[in-house]
Amino acid sequence: MTVRLAMDATSDRLSLAVDRDGAAPMAESLQGARRHAGAVLPLIDGLLARIGARARDVSLVAVADGPGSFTGIRVAFAAAKALAAEGASLVTAPSLLVRAAGLIVSSSHRLEHPTRVLAVSSALRGEVYAGIWSIDANGVEEVMPPRTISARDIAALPPFDRAVGDSPEEFLAAVGAAREWPEAATLLHLIDVPGATQPVLSPQEFEPHYGRPAEAAAKWEREHGRPLPDSPGNPG
Repeated sequence: MTVRLAMDATSDRLSLAVDRDGAAPMAESLQGARRHAGAVLPLIDGLLARIGARARDVSLVAVADGPGSFTGIRVAFAAAKALAAEGASLVTAPSLLVRAAGLIVSSSHRLEHPTRVLAVSSALRGEVYAGIWSIDANGVEEVMPPRTISARDIAALPPFDRAVGDSPEEFLAAVGAAREWPEAATLLHLIDVPGATQPVLSPQEFEPHYGRPAEAAAKWEREHGRPLPDSPGNPG
């Protein structure tokens, strides 16, 4: 039995998907960022039960690796590390890439030429997380790694053919983006796409790419005028 699980908890929407032995995936989603922590384990158990499996049967888990919600990402990776401790392999992909690939995976036509897709999501404070990937039938190539930008940076972005995102509305309109939430079923699809995912060789030591520290940590750093020792976003 080959069971694969994918999770994206980087936004207000929690998305999970599982497949078994190459069959069509089963998926669940839940709206509301504050519900992720209490919902993720019951949703995983429920999805696995639907395909006749248990947590110990998961052979590979794929997790969207930010940038995005600090709490959501920590919740997803805590579950993933628990599964890895039971023997599952762990792979990651940027959540922005999951959005970008969703635009292509849901398309009814085969890509004959590379398509550059800009993906954005809210970074709060008037900014967005943004990344660009070139996607075609042969795989994925990163054009611009995920970074934090504001509206004034749009003109300096590398060229792109299409754009997707889930918020904020004014930024989506400025770049002509279609609304696209990250779907865990798309992340399952990306596992087999060259250049899309990265294996994690030491899951228990792995730290996700949050994009920014948690708001409580950011407040502490502002008040004290220095970064916390292991603050996400402060690699040193």
